Amino acid sequence: MAVVEGKWVKLEQNGTGPGARSSHAIAIVGQKVYVFGGEFTPRVPVDNKLHVFDLESLTWTVADVSGDIPPPRVGVTMAAIGDTIFVFGGRDAEHKELNELYSFDTKTNKWTLISTGVVGPPDRSYHSITADDLYVYVFGGCGVSGRLNDLWAFNVAENKWVQFPSPGENCKGRGGPGLAEAQGKIWVVYGFTGNEADDVHCFDLAQKSWAQVETTGEKPTARSVFSSVAIGKYIFIYGGEIDPSDLGHLGAGKFSGEVYALDTETLAWKRLDDKPGSGGHPGPRGWCAFASGQRDGNEGLLVYGGNSPSNDRLDDIFFFTPLS
Repeated sequence: MAVVEGKWVKLEQNGTGPGARSSHAIAIVGQKVYVFGGEFTPRVPVDNKLHVFDLESLTWTVADVSGDIPPPRVGVTMAAIGDTIFVFGGRDAEHKELNELYSFDTKTNKWTLISTGVVGPPDRSYHSITADDLYVYVFGGCGVSGRLNDLWAFNVAENKWVQFPSPGENCKGRGGPGLAEAQGKIWVVYGFTGNEADDVHCFDLAQKSWAQVETTGEKPTARSVFSSVAIGKYIFIYGGEIDPSDLGHLGAGKFSGEVYALDTETLAWKRLDDKPGSGGHPGPRGWCAFASGQRDGNEGLLVYGGNSPSNDRLDDIFFFTPLS
């Protein structure tokens, strides 16, 4: 049955949380949300603490960590495979792009620096990440000398990076695209190429080939830095910047507050009737931290913080559950 609507729920927060921020990242392991990086003042990393939000008690704590603790950064990404979180890239306080890959063991609370320098993808920030049971995939972002369109995967079993073929000129380098794995393919959705883009591309993991996808239906307007998640055959996107600020990262552009679903079988978009539940609707925003998770046995999209149309950083948490 097709997904036609969904419900937002605002989660209460107990304890001292990370505070308002944007350009940060989250990953969910079990019923715990791990938060790292971000900014309150534009381009100034807030901290390098690992904040933890318990989805059952709705309580914040700060993890007591050891090992190779990453320095503060913005425009960073995180993804979880099993009990391990992987953190890649970002931009440091000197506005330098990074390519360090770290792992964090949620059982031992230990950080490990896995790769940096000439190993793995080149330096970048505001890229996108997704994962399956074996690979952490990294695509695009802002590189040292321009926007990137390369796709890499880190094999967690063999502990090594793999670079996939280039998508070619049709898929321009971009920052802030959606990235998801569905139906045996890696999907690149929209992003900022110098302008907000509205194209969709996919990489067939079996055939090792790229294709540009022509979508139909209620197509979203061009956008970047939105929240996205794959659930089954659907890719859900929420929010994002639909008209960039003249001040770049220093200002807020025009944001969307809508939810759309892309059916990766029919290639049709559907704008969902996203109803406010307990606590209301998150409204327009971008530059959020987001991840897939489960609440009350239902899989959905968790969104934390971000930037508002008034250029204020946010510190609220919402969970979106798609409904048929």
